[in-house]
Amino acid sequence: MLLISWNIDSLNAALTSDSNRAQETRKVLNTIVEQNPDVIALQETKLRASGPTKKHQEILAQMFPEYEYVWRSSEEPARKSYAGVMYLYKKDYHPRAAFPKIGAPEPMDEEGRIITLEFPNYYITQVYTPNSGNGLKRLSERQVWDEKYVEYLKGLDSKKPVIASGDYNCAHTEIDLKHPENNHHSAGFTDEERAGFTKLLNAGFTDSFRKVNGNVTGVYSWWAQRVRTAKSNNSGWRIDYWLTSNRIADKIKRSEMIDTGERADHCPILLEIDL
Repeated sequence: MLLISWNIDSLNAALTSDSNRAQETRKVLNTIVEQNPDVIALQETKLRASGPTKKHQEILAQMFPEYEYVWRSSEEPARKSYAGVMYLYKKDYHPRAAFPKIGAPEPMDEEGRIITLEFPNYYITQVYTPNSGNGLKRLSERQVWDEKYVEYLKGLDSKKPVIASGDYNCAHTEIDLKHPENNHHSAGFTDEERAGFTKLLNAGFTDSFRKVNGNVTGVYSWWAQRVRTAKSNNSGWRIDYWLTSNRIADKIKRSEMIDTGERADHCPILLEIDL
C-alpha cells in the first residue's frame, strides 16, 4: 500500500481560492494524485462543522474521481472552521470509519482531530495533535492529550496492527529540527512534548522514517511560513510522522517527504508498506 499524509493548512482555501498560496497548494494536491496512493490523510482542513459544501464536493469529485472520502470538522463548543481532518481512499476499499473521542481536555475532542479507518487486518488512523500555543499556554492540556492518545492507540493495537499518521506537533529529537539549541522552550520541542512522544513509541510503535533512513539529518516536514528564509535555508522541523505497530515495522518499504518546492509550511509525507 502507498499512503500519503499532509497537513494541508486549509483544504477550504485550496479548493475555493485563487490566491497564489491556494494555487501552490493545488499543485501539491496534483502531485499527490500522481503518486496514485491508496489512502490520503489530510489535516487542518478548516471546513465548516457541516463538512464539505456542495462546491467542495464537486471539486473533490473532479480532483479525486477514484476516491471516496470521510471527514471530521471542528464543532461547538470548539472554534468554527478550525483544525479538521479528512481521509480519501480508493473506491475499491470499504473501511469502517470511526470518529473517536479520547477523553481529552475540553474542547479538544470537538476540534476534529482524529479519524480511524478499520480494514480487515489493520487500522489506519490519523491525528492533528493540538499545538501547545504561544507562551505554551496549552501545554498542560497538550500533555493530557498525549497520554489519552497513547491509550487510544494501544487500544487499537491490542486488536490489530496500527498505521498512524499526522501532524504530531513535536520534533522528537535534536536532529528533527535545524536549530534545537534555540527551541527548548518552544511549542513542539519542549521536554514535556518530547517525553510524550517517547512514551508513544515505547508503547509499541515505530517511527517509520527513522526505521528506513536512520539518523539522517537535514530532512524536515515543516518550515515556518512567517520566516521568509526558512524554506530556502532549510530551517525546518520534522513534526509529521508515519508510525506503525512494531510487529509490522519490517514491512515498511519507504518513508519519505514529498517536495513542495518554494511552498512553506508542511510537506506531504509518504509511506509504502507491504501489507
